Amino acid sequence: MDANRIIADIKNRKLQPVYLLHGEEPYYIDLISDCIEQHVLEEANKSFDQTVLYGKDTDFVTVVNAAKRYPMLGDYQVIIVKEAQGLKWKADDGALLSYLENPMRSTVLVLAYKHGKFDKRKKLYKLAEKVGVVLESAKLRDDKIASWISSYTKERGWDIHPQAAALMAEYLGSDLSKVVNELEKLMLNVPKGREISAQDIEQNIGISKDFNVFELNSALAGKNAVKAFQIVAYFAANARSNPLPVILGAMAGYFTKILRYHYLPDKSPQAAARELGVHPFFMREYETAARNYSRRKMFDIVAYLRECDLKSKGLNAVNTEQGELLKELVYKILN
Repeated sequence: MDANRIIADIKNRKLQPVYLLHGEEPYYIDLISDCIEQHVLEEANKSFDQTVLYGKDTDFVTVVNAAKRYPMLGDYQVIIVKEAQGLKWKADDGALLSYLENPMRSTVLVLAYKHGKFDKRKKLYKLAEKVGVVLESAKLRDDKIASWISSYTKERGWDIHPQAAALMAEYLGSDLSKVVNELEKLMLNVPKGREISAQDIEQNIGISKDFNVFELNSALAGKNAVKAFQIVAYFAANARSNPLPVILGAMAGYFTKILRYHYLPDKSPQAAARELGVHPFFMREYETAARNYSRRKMFDIVAYLRECDLKSKGLNAVNTEQGELLKELVYKILN
């Protein structure tokens, strides 16, 4: 089951006795845990029938004893074990195993196992699947973040320009909780019915719409040397908010896609966008970059990026400022 279906069932009172939520992406684990915490019990009943435990501060016997109690005021009691990965799973999970063989139907037990996958070979995992709900919250790949942002905003009644979604993805990364916090800010300040733009992101999040790595890549794709060096100068003057590893990572991802574009058998916009994992809006820019940089040059650019990364870490360059490294890199790419 996916997270949206699980949340819909919870709100419709289709409750399960066990929820095993695990995976490397904590966002959906927190989303479902919070939904259960907020919606299963009435506010007046929570102090009697809702218990929140933390994995590192509890044990399986305590969890199971709590789960075996009957609710005091309503039809259900809720037991939420946050940071459940902190429990001693290899040592003494026998009590929980026994409980899952015959769980209390009046208890909703939530095991929020974060920052890693639960071992699917364990009998406990198979029992949880049999009697309750299991969700694996997988980490999104970097090239999927922009489309996730677009889907998230659309579900809530907003549209976002592909360039704005890509800009957020480049700067906020794959931490979905962080991304959602920033999107909520945007949606408070941008009226429904108006597309969220790069300018909205600059005004509400603080990411410059003109001087960012996204615009640097675009300038390099079109061989716009003046704009590229303006952006590099801005990065040098604002190094703290534009760390070199983030810039190089974004540039490496961008130029790798251009290299892949050279080898695509079908370069039609829709097919190429699908293969590269980007919005079709950007394909004209990728076509321009491919015309401006041959396959041979693309391999050179990848080497330049690797060389710049090594220099930034002190190899063959001592105390070289970030701005100078970027100027050298951009010069090599353009020439």
